[in-house]
Amino acid sequence: MYFFPLLLELVPSIMSNLLNPDAIFSNNEMSLSDIEIYGFDYDYTLVFYSKHLHTLIFNAARDLLINEHRYPAEIRKYEYDPNFAIRGLHYDVQRAVLMKIDAFHYIQLGTVYRNIDQATTMLDADGLACEDVFKELGIGLSVVPDEEVIEMYEGSHVPLEQMSDFYGKSSHGNTMKQFMDIFSLPEMTLLSCVNEYFLKNNIDYEPVHLYKDVKDSIRDVHTKGIMYRAIEADIEKYICYPEQTCAVLAKLADHGKKMFLITNSPSSFVDKGMRYIVGKDWRDLFDVVIVQAEKPNFFNDKRRPFRKVNEKGVLLWDKIYKLQKGQIYKQ
Repeated sequence: MYFFPLLLELVPSIMSNLLNPDAIFSNNEMSLSDIEIYGFDYDYTLVFYSKHLHTLIFNAARDLLINEHRYPAEIRKYEYDPNFAIRGLHYDVQRAVLMKIDAFHYIQLGTVYRNIDQATTMLDADGLACEDVFKELGIGLSVVPDEEVIEMYEGSHVPLEQMSDFYGKSSHGNTMKQFMDIFSLPEMTLLSCVNEYFLKNNIDYEPVHLYKDVKDSIRDVHTKGIMYRAIEADIEKYICYPEQTCAVLAKLADHGKKMFLITNSPSSFVDKGMRYIVGKDWRDLFDVVIVQAEKPNFFNDKRRPFRKVNEKGVLLWDKIYKLQKGQIYKQ
């Protein structure tokens, strides 16, 4: 951890040996024995994916750019580098630059990078964004001089109205997009690769169009079922630690805890993954299972009635009065 050595200086030496550097510490203590209901997402919660998934997403989105958006076939030479980016970075859509912005909306000078040009990485010791996230390694970006950054933004502070929220929405058209989820890692890498290709080949392009096309391609990898079909075809390659997940769910069930699953993924995909992790009776563990939930809208939109999904993934038409254990629903 970035500040772990400083923490050790504040702790008596006799206690230092008792601290696990890989542990997770909470500011507020909570007794899990008092929690009666546990809710889960599917992707990256119940299911932990291998490093191969990001390569799959990157390659599929890159090919969609070429085949459907008519981008130059030469960008196929770019490959996914898992050490390139971390979550939490901001991307200026109009200027095509990637950077770290702190909690007070100040750009961290020295972390503003443009196109892939020299050996750099943005991965720190424990995967967190910090001032020294750009270290020389395998691939990377060319740094934008501090003077240019200050001139570009008329200082180092970015107004709140230019920032996107957690879901990437902004009142000014996503001027400054923050990449928060794990699926955003191949998106950042692909953006930077195509930017690099255009700049190195002196090709005039509109950064806003590039951002939209990459965003749409990453989305289509999911919505067109490309990712789902690839995982289902080689489930052992992509899903890790099924035994551990099964053990956690079994322990919660043995202690009488109620569990629910709400995911944006489709029914057949979830069913195949959970059969691999738990077994054919996996639905018996959950009091409620909801697929294709369209989160985050799911939590706000009360107008859509629930529909039952049968074992073949077909939506049934009968009216739902109560969500029943062992069934799968879609809203």
